[in-house]
Amino acid sequence: MKNSVVIIGGGIGGLTAASLLGSADYNVQILEASREWGGCAGKFQRGKALFPVGATLGMGFEKGGIHQRIFHYLGIEPPVSLMLDQVMNIHLPDKTFIFYRDRETHVNELKKAYPEISEELSSFYEEVYRIATEIRKLMVALPILPPKTMKDWMELTFSLKPGSLMLLPAFQKTMIDLLEKHGIHEHSSFKHFIDGQLIDSMQVTSDQCTLLLGCLAMDMYHEGAFYLEGGLFQIAHCLVRFSESVGVKTTLGRKVVSIDRDHHEKEWIILDHRGNEYRANHIVCNVPVQSLKNLFAPQYTPKLENYLKGKENEDIWGTMSLYMLLKEELLPESYPLFSQICASPNGNMSEGDHLFLSLSHPNDRQRAPEGFRTLTVSTHTKLEKWETKEKYDSYKENLKEKMINSIELVIPTIRDSLVNLYPGAPKAWERFTGRPGGIVGGFPQSNGHALFNSLSHRAPLKNVWVCGDSVFPGAGTIGVSVSAYHVYHSITGRKLQK
Repeated sequence: MKNSVVIIGGGIGGLTAASLLGSADYNVQILEASREWGGCAGKFQRGKALFPVGATLGMGFEKGGIHQRIFHYLGIEPPVSLMLDQVMNIHLPDKTFIFYRDRETHVNELKKAYPEISEELSSFYEEVYRIATEIRKLMVALPILPPKTMKDWMELTFSLKPGSLMLLPAFQKTMIDLLEKHGIHEHSSFKHFIDGQLIDSMQVTSDQCTLLLGCLAMDMYHEGAFYLEGGLFQIAHCLVRFSESVGVKTTLGRKVVSIDRDHHEKEWIILDHRGNEYRANHIVCNVPVQSLKNLFAPQYTPKLENYLKGKENEDIWGTMSLYMLLKEELLPESYPLFSQICASPNGNMSEGDHLFLSLSHPNDRQRAPEGFRTLTVSTHTKLEKWETKEKYDSYKENLKEKMINSIELVIPTIRDSLVNLYPGAPKAWERFTGRPGGIVGGFPQSNGHALFNSLSHRAPLKNVWVCGDSVFPGAGTIGVSVSAYHVYHSITGRKLQK
């Protein structure tokens, strides 16, 4: 059983780990509690319409991107995708503009929108892109943070480049420090725009977002943003097909309820909700770390509590999503596939004041029949607002109406074009993805949670590993895939080609 692995959770992280370990001839079993692969990047069907669970762009498929590297390493074709030159439309209370993939075009567009801070924007983005470039050089080797072993430290040291030293002064700074350095921290409209970019990728605004990862997040759309035909679940389905081709056992509808160790046999015993038993030398947990203590036997609680460092009690966002089937003929002509709506004059980034919209491509017949389009809209929400049954039902209805009102600001015909509407509130996320309370997005990437303060993919129990958005480097399909690679690398010693 030395090379046996049970992976708990069939999100993108778990499936990436399964594919990589299966390709290395490990005996792998992956157990997913739901009836769909992909987790928060999954899908669901309603009638003839198919909805991606999350309203998100495809990232990491450009040359050198993590998905491109992993798919190339495995020798499989990536999902069909369209690279976007115009990434998204940005709607602020006082202006609308386009986010361009090309860096120079993007900065020029912002300078036209904000002529009063034109010079400051040039110097600000010059520094953002310079920092992001140096971080990206470090990421080629995919070093592990926080380093826990001598090997981790050596690999991190060897990944350093001559320009890496310039990053040291920024380690404990936030994005607001950089905005202040360039004299634009009090420009409310531009800060509103920056906060809109950061909340979707870093789960936190500029006041708290760690500077280094914030710069990388603001630069990542320029590396490549993609529309995936069907949706991001295509990543999961490609990985499932490959996993099965190399002998990985893939099982849906199996919720793991307990894990204990057989010390005599030196292996882990995993039980699912149907009473089935699985044994393996390694366990990979592709679940939120808040779930770990409930999975493992009580004797492991002290070690897990020490590992979590109280992070399981941190506030994490929930989301409210609207899934819409629309009549195409009533939509504005050439409306973009992706857009952000920042409706609050006060810069609020949650509770329907900030929306991310993902509209299906007119030729995407996987998502909707001809003449129709699907629209997925999401907003961040504080889970405390959903605590009681009375609160839940009324808040769900009120937030739904607020979100539709905000959409109506940029798509005036939204109510007339609406055929079907399916709200997805936090309990739906908890029910279908198994995330406690409906938490999404992992920990906010503030200095207290990011980089060296991240949780390690190494759990404190022998041969227990964690991947997903709770550990370094964080949320999104890019982040969870990197964490899955770290698990693979730590178990096998193998590396992706650079």
